[in-house]
Amino acid sequence: MSASAGGTVDTHCPYCALQCGMGLRPAAGEGGVPDVVERDFPVNKGALCGKGRTAPAVLSPQARLAGPLVRNRASGLLEPAPWEDALDRVAEGLLQVRAAHGPDAVGVFGGGGLTNEKAYALGKFARVVLRTSQIDYNGRFCMSSAAAAHSRAFGLDRGLPFPLADIPRTGCVILVGSNPAETMPPALRYFTQLKENGGRLIVVDPRRTRTAEHADLHLQPRPGTDLALALGLLHLVVAEGRVDEEFVAERTTGWPEARAAAMTLWPELVERITGVPVPMLREAVEMFCGVPEAMVLTARGPEQQSKGTDTVSAWINLCLATGRAGRPLSGYGCLTGQGNGQGGREHGQKADQLPGYRRLDDPAARAHVAGVWGIDPDDLPGPGRSAYELLDALGRDVRGLLLMGSNPVVSAPRAAHVTERIAALDFLAVCDVVLSETAAMADVVLPVTQWAEETGTTTNLEGRVLLRRRAVDPPEGVRSDLYVLNGLASRLGREKGFPADPEEVFDELRRASAGGPADYSGITYRRIEEEDGVFWPCPEPAAGEAAAHPGTPRLFLDRFATPDGRARFVPVLHRPAAEEPNGDFPLYLTTGRVLAQYQSGAQTRRVAELNAAAPGPFVQLHPRLAERIGVADGDPVAVTSRRGRAVAPARVDRAIRPDTVFMPFHWAGEGRANTLTNPALDPTSRMPEFKVCAVRVERADPRAVDVRYRR
Repeated sequence: MSASAGGTVDTHCPYCALQCGMGLRPAAGEGGVPDVVERDFPVNKGALCGKGRTAPAVLSPQARLAGPLVRNRASGLLEPAPWEDALDRVAEGLLQVRAAHGPDAVGVFGGGGLTNEKAYALGKFARVVLRTSQIDYNGRFCMSSAAAAHSRAFGLDRGLPFPLADIPRTGCVILVGSNPAETMPPALRYFTQLKENGGRLIVVDPRRTRTAEHADLHLQPRPGTDLALALGLLHLVVAEGRVDEEFVAERTTGWPEARAAAMTLWPELVERITGVPVPMLREAVEMFCGVPEAMVLTARGPEQQSKGTDTVSAWINLCLATGRAGRPLSGYGCLTGQGNGQGGREHGQKADQLPGYRRLDDPAARAHVAGVWGIDPDDLPGPGRSAYELLDALGRDVRGLLLMGSNPVVSAPRAAHVTERIAALDFLAVCDVVLSETAAMADVVLPVTQWAEETGTTTNLEGRVLLRRRAVDPPEGVRSDLYVLNGLASRLGREKGFPADPEEVFDELRRASAGGPADYSGITYRRIEEEDGVFWPCPEPAAGEAAAHPGTPRLFLDRFATPDGRARFVPVLHRPAAEEPNGDFPLYLTTGRVLAQYQSGAQTRRVAELNAAAPGPFVQLHPRLAERIGVADGDPVAVTSRRGRAVAPARVDRAIRPDTVFMPFHWAGEGRANTLTNPALDPTSRMPEFKVCAVRVERADPRAVDVRYRR
């Protein structure tokens, strides 16, 4: 639907994984941005955070790209160019790299904000047109550790195996490394309703965040010790006779080994490792086990670690041992971060996966998807590099890159190194809404449509497939990502198979996902609209079945998705972070988000209201540490790790541990937090260790900090 049709269009917020429902009413005047109106959608019941309310501001021509840019080979400057010339230049650049160095010298890097249709088409484009294995996406940095742990325990990964609406009805929630009060504010009401209903909230976080202030119990461990904490709680469950022996015997395997691993961490040892007192450990176990139903929900805190998969497995083991899984109002879940982080990896952007959450190394999966795509299964490349490994290979093994919807110059770990690798490429093409820090380095920048200017589906953190409807027309010089892939495919020898119409792409996605773990074959645009979203898996009815499949709001109630239907305990042992403090770097750094900004800030930093609320980076540190290094609130401080140095104003605050500093990661320049972070990878998920590294903090030259960033 276009703006000229008038009226309010139902759609969804472009930001976090809640994908809150909203309405857009087209602006009355020429060139204005639409108004956001309340929409009674099940996830948010009309509520929106500041980012959602101001989302249309980025639709303004003043805030975004208005036409393609091509780098002048003589001057080195990006200059406006017609679309046909820009697409010709991209095709030429990719072909030259492939001809000189082979298919795997061409890489593709996607984004967790792309719709399902675009993620699907991008994965297909990489493997069918470019014939490269080198594709991954920034969702690898989001919930890959939780996904890996979920899959090996339950046989299937979906962020939440139950709807958000179940949270207020359970008896206790342990919320680990999550701050929804700032990262997804409309979700906070689920936890306040939990407490209003008599339930208890336990928050695990090194910082006393706005979310932790709502907790009945706040456990404040040292960064990187979440695994030891979870094992310590499981130890107490065993020692106090709180294991649900019947559930363990009937619905799980592997308990003896997992129990033996947990018994190596007795409470006093856990206190020494984590800093959490034994009485608080016992209180947490009493709260969690003293009610009929309970949940554990994790987010980036425990997941963005070099042992993130094992850490999540330890929390899952706690759920399984106490019978808090595969039952109503109980279970383990992950609060996905990016807008389409769930759907983005289900349908082919991830280095090792095909549409429908099929494994790329599974012959049956390859045969099915190749049949839908009309190619020989043997022509499908194998698994490629994970996200950071792909970025690290740029300019060496990978010489050309097509990047869509990501800004790794700001968002990647060891960001200065990643920036150097991007600069070393022979060719870079970027599709984006704005001229991000990464797009500014490209040979070709293609301006693409935004959430309100296109139709497409996303999958929120519950596994609910949603439909964003086009509400306004894009600027004349802007095209969709599907248009880009269609134009490039035809230039690279594939005239068919890459339609620009999103519903046509979704219908093919349905066929490609049919029979897979993430089966969308029974989902249509019409059903999504009529039912306020459809939960996958939702297969098409079998022959002779009259009724459509209802979708699956709650997983695992009858059996887990393993061959024998039983959940798997995974024995895990605590190990330190890849980098612990020492004499040269005596403190922990942890990173995260703030209320008014989002991810790399490429869009939110262009919204005046959001910038007024959060104008720049800062370093949160405890008053004792501030006194020791001689700084007051607002003074500039330098944070140094083994990878680099960042400078930002001090925010002196008792809400953080004295041995820890915190930086938000939304900004480039001198205050870029990811200059410091450690790219050490989890061996299973290949998740970098964003959430903990060793640093030192010193007073900096006052001239080093932009005055706008001082409080």
